[in-house]
Amino acid sequence: MAQFNKDKNQLLSNNGTLYEVVMLGDKDGNIINSFGSASNIPIAAGDVDGYGHINKFGFTGTDVNGTATIWDGNGTTALYPYPAAGTVSVSGATSADDGETIEIQGLDASYNPQTVTTTVGGTTTETFSRVFRARMVSATNTVVITINQGGSLAARIGAGNGQTLMAVYTVPAGKTGYLLKIQGSSDKSAAVKFKLFARAFGEAFNLKGQWGIGGGNAVDYDYPVPLKFTEKTDIKVDVTTGSTSGCGAIFDLILVDN
Repeated sequence: MAQFNKDKNQLLSNNGTLYEVVMLGDKDGNIINSFGSASNIPIAAGDVDGYGHINKFGFTGTDVNGTATIWDGNGTTALYPYPAAGTVSVSGATSADDGETIEIQGLDASYNPQTVTTTVGGTTTETFSRVFRARMVSATNTVVITINQGGSLAARIGAGNGQTLMAVYTVPAGKTGYLLKIQGSSDKSAAVKFKLFARAFGEAFNLKGQWGIGGGNAVDYDYPVPLKFTEKTDIKVDVTTGSTSGCGAIFDLILVDN
């Protein structure tokens, strides 16, 4: 919007060129703080049209000795497999949780956001191209819950966790993701290397950041200028350990409509 000089009671201009200023407003037109964490509260509240947020957090389902993606299923499939698009089936290690309600979050066949509710022991009629989160709704699971997409492992909920732990995400169609922060940790004193990978649609995975830690320390990095990821980009955090360790990772993205 054009700047206004209240003392001169006129718009600021230079030979007919107006001076412009950009401000961030909520859906009701109220100007909001655009600096620091305060500016993110209206986004989390859904008050800023065209903006959203995703917080991804993961932890290895079994301790890692070598290289693996940070997700619940690393004990079965070390690196996240990105299964082909398909319907989703849900099963428990035993029948103890059969019939309990579970919510599956991910992307549909066109990479649009999709959330579907089904039951343990059930299936979806909707096709998923990505599953990046699942959570128990009616009761916390007592056994390991497996979520298969098109017949292949896509997600897993550890017994008693109530939801997945996956440092894996794909930017939906029609949106751009801006990575603000990443954190990694280990529950042992072994040397650990964290790697942030991204794969633009139709391309190969590229390394976007690498951090080494030791002595059970954590890495915690804020991006003063966020990393930009285009629509349909796959993002994941892998870890390499020098000896057996349980490892976790967290990252935050602001999602902006294209």
